[in-house]
Amino acid sequence: MTTNSLKYFFNIHLTLYLIFGISLTGIGQKQDVPRIETCDCNFKLDPNYLAIAPPSLKSDTIFQNNIDKGFKTECGYLIVPENRKKTNSKTVKLPFVIVKSKNSNKKTDPVFFTAGGPGISSLGWANGITKSTLILDRDCIAFEQRGTKYAIPYLRRFDLDIAMRESYRKNLPKDSMAIVGVKQYKKSLEKAGIDLSGYNTDETVSDIHDLLDILKIDSVNLFGGSYSGGLMLAVLQKDASKIRSLVLDSPLPTFVAIDEDEPANFLQALNVIFKRVENDSINKELYGNLKENFNQYFTSIIDKKFYIKYVEKGTTDTLNIEYTKNEILDFIVSELSNPQIPFIITEIIKGNHSLYARKKIDNIFNKNPAPDGMRISVYCADQANYNNEDVISQFHTLYPYMKNYHINDVYKSICDCWKVPPVSPKTKQPFYSDKPVLIGDGEMDQACNPIYMSMIKHYMPNAQPFLFKNRFHMVGGKDFYEMTQQFIDNPYRKVETKNKDILAY
Repeated sequence: MTTNSLKYFFNIHLTLYLIFGISLTGIGQKQDVPRIETCDCNFKLDPNYLAIAPPSLKSDTIFQNNIDKGFKTECGYLIVPENRKKTNSKTVKLPFVIVKSKNSNKKTDPVFFTAGGPGISSLGWANGITKSTLILDRDCIAFEQRGTKYAIPYLRRFDLDIAMRESYRKNLPKDSMAIVGVKQYKKSLEKAGIDLSGYNTDETVSDIHDLLDILKIDSVNLFGGSYSGGLMLAVLQKDASKIRSLVLDSPLPTFVAIDEDEPANFLQALNVIFKRVENDSINKELYGNLKENFNQYFTSIIDKKFYIKYVEKGTTDTLNIEYTKNEILDFIVSELSNPQIPFIITEIIKGNHSLYARKKIDNIFNKNPAPDGMRISVYCADQANYNNEDVISQFHTLYPYMKNYHINDVYKSICDCWKVPPVSPKTKQPFYSDKPVLIGDGEMDQACNPIYMSMIKHYMPNAQPFLFKNRFHMVGGKDFYEMTQQFIDNPYRKVETKNKDILAY
């Protein structure tokens, strides 16, 4: 069916729609769900969130629609149950933006995007897509997942941030204080009437299919990265009938247990860097044994505590803040794509790490880095309930300095407190499909190892995976979008690139 125009008219209480030229008589007449509420593309943040948000976060209260005025847009909220397993469930409101192609002969299969994380807002993609060739022949749709920034409700509270700061002020055990914060976080959300068991991949998959159904889209190209790469695979798994193709950037397949893998993915990315500087650097004395020196140093400081003098912004008292290998590792993870990371690691190995630990502590005190409630719920439902603690223990036996270090901000003890049910076992199973898939990943992806591309290819013979040299998690960029354009135009044709740093994988 076509995706031409979205027109609206109202009766006394109810909204009827003409969406993409298709009459949806009956949709919304009984206020049933799923349904759509139209809007002007100015999506306001959840009032319940704004009531408790710090002043520094209240300025960005409305989605800034910066879409080129030469393009028509159509926006609305998808209204669906918060928890489809409960007959008396409340509803949630999920924004979407449709950017219309100007091409009068455009294709009828739009590009459908939702962001990764989980927990990242998707709507900003709509602002940038008019600068891409993707909009020349197809409409492009950005969909905000449940629980994220412009959805209602937005699952964000600040109890965990407060507990994290207190743990540093008073040098209290970080994991114990995290549990204190998480318990209060959960209580705050539940007090607002939020059913946390309704926020997981299974529900979001159903949201996407509901939106495609209401918009009468019979053929669609799915575009996702990281977590949403796996989410798009789950959309395909549930019902492949509408799916024309998939584009996945650094995907995390739903069947991967990321808590078992991600620490090793990080070390493997480091090893690529170590090998590269050893081969390419003229300073063999500095970089020749960087891998061995790294392992030896972090093994030597497993139980050590370090201290820095710190004055919290807006105060005058000097704190003597404790940090450990964990804060140093956190900084390395966050700076892995920094070209200076080999030098930074050599400085850390020399013991010069207080500067880098301070940056981590600055982040704790000056920002609110705790995960959104949606991120916690999704990871707990999708991952924690399926991870094998024995496998994780085996990794710690090989790399003892990684024990008690949480590379992910959502982990087992948090999920033990959050207590949400797991997603369906079927969602966690690999599946076979002949749908065409374009996949890209960086060779130094510290989160989702490039081997995941091969795993997807194993089950999807029409997948085309590409390895981007010298790149990290989420390759994006001009090259990947040019390849995406080639692919979407003809998904079964071999994608070509002249960039020698992009290799068929």
